[in-house]
Amino acid sequence: MTLTLATWNINSVRLRMPIVADFLTRWQPDVLCLQEIKCQDHEFPYEAFRALGYEYMAVSGQKGYHGVATVARIPISLLHTQDFCGVGDKRHLAVDFSVNGRNVHLHNFYVPAGGDEPDRTINTKFGHKLDFIEEMRAMRASEIEGRSTILVGDLNIAPLEHDVWSHKQLLKIVSHTPIETDGLKAVIAEGGWADLMRIHTPEPEKIYTWWSYRAKDWDAADKGRRLDHIWSSPDLVPHLEGIEILREARGWTQPSDHVPVIARFSI
Repeated sequence: MTLTLATWNINSVRLRMPIVADFLTRWQPDVLCLQEIKCQDHEFPYEAFRALGYEYMAVSGQKGYHGVATVARIPISLLHTQDFCGVGDKRHLAVDFSVNGRNVHLHNFYVPAGGDEPDRTINTKFGHKLDFIEEMRAMRASEIEGRSTILVGDLNIAPLEHDVWSHKQLLKIVSHTPIETDGLKAVIAEGGWADLMRIHTPEPEKIYTWWSYRAKDWDAADKGRRLDHIWSSPDLVPHLEGIEILREARGWTQPSDHVPVIARFSI
C-alpha cells in the first residue's frame, strides 16, 4: 500500500481554493498539510474539501494570518495543538492515523518567518523565530515505541548550503543565517529526525520550494530556497519511495510563493 502525503504553504486557503482543488484532483494525496491558511476555524472551506473526497479535517485557524490545517481522505484524529512561545499563534497541530496497521503521528508546522533584520535586539520577530526553534529541540522522532512520526511544514529556514540559490549571498538574510540553520540542524540531530527530502536528492543538488513574489520572472531568475520540509522517524526511511516538488505550481493562477511537496511511502 502507498501512503501519499503533501505539505503546502497556501498563503490563504480561501483565496487559493481553486488551485488547491486542482492539485487535489490531479495528484490525489491521501493527506494534505496546509500552512498559513489565514482564516478562523469556522471560516475554513470544509464543504469544498468534502466535495473533493477529503472528509477528515483538523484545523487550527487564526483571524487574518497564520493557521494550519490537515485534510485527508483517510481517517485522522486531532491529537493536540501546541502554543509555541506562549503567544497564542496557531502554528502547529498534530494528528494520528493508521495505514495498513502502522500507526503514524503527524506534525504540521508553520514556523515564524522572522522579519527582515537578523538581529533579535532590534527585531522581535527574529527573536520569536529563534525561541520557536529552540522549543522544537525538545521534539523526538521516536518518542513512542510502535508509532512512526512525520513532521512537515513551512519551517521558514533553508538549513543547507544547497538549499538556497547562493549560500554566500544569503548568509546574512533571514532564513539562511548561521544562527537559524544551526538551530534547525540541532532540532533534526537531537530529535533523531530523517530529512526525507535529502534522502534521494543529496547535496550538492539544489532543492527549492519557495520563490519570492518580488522577482519579475521567478522562473528565469530561479532564486529559490528550500523552506518547506518533510522529516520522519528513522523507521520510515526504508519505506520512502520518493519526494516530488511541484515546481509548476509556482506558475499557476494566483499562486502561493510556496509549492506543494509530496512524499510517497510504501507501507
